[in-house]
Amino acid sequence: MLTQELELKKKLLQQSTKMLNVQIQAAKEAMDEAQESANEHHGAIEDKFESFREACQIQRDMYARQLDELITTMGLLKRVNATKENKDVSLGAVVMTELQNYFIGVSLGEIKVDGDSFYAISGMSPLYKAMAGKTSGDTFVFRDKEYKVLQVF
Repeated sequence: MLTQELELKKKLLQQSTKMLNVQIQAAKEAMDEAQESANEHHGAIEDKFESFREACQIQRDMYARQLDELITTMGLLKRVNATKENKDVSLGAVVMTELQNYFIGVSLGEIKVDGDSFYAISGMSPLYKAMAGKTSGDTFVFRDKEYKVLQVF
């Protein structure tokens, strides 16, 4: 049974990494595109050109910050060990509850693996803070809903 669970954890980690890589690539492309627009635009009137160029630079900087955050997030995800069984709710744990299933790593939203839905949440989220340290059979309350932990691995 444990082998199946670790295989599921590995798939969740792979899917999370794939989703994050797509976001990183999109941010890189958007940043490069904004830089290209700033470099290539030749306006007839110098003032218009400068304000357009500044707007492109601001946009480029925004994408650069986004890219930096995504790379930091990827670093966190790389700390997750898919071959380690978690006994309690902590980084890298897969948490099955009566209401929903979770993968503790980074915040990516819903991930579907083998037809099942899991919500990838970060260790900074309020939901994680409510369930941190819990083990199978424990309960926790989040937003006036009681959750029962069915399984943690």
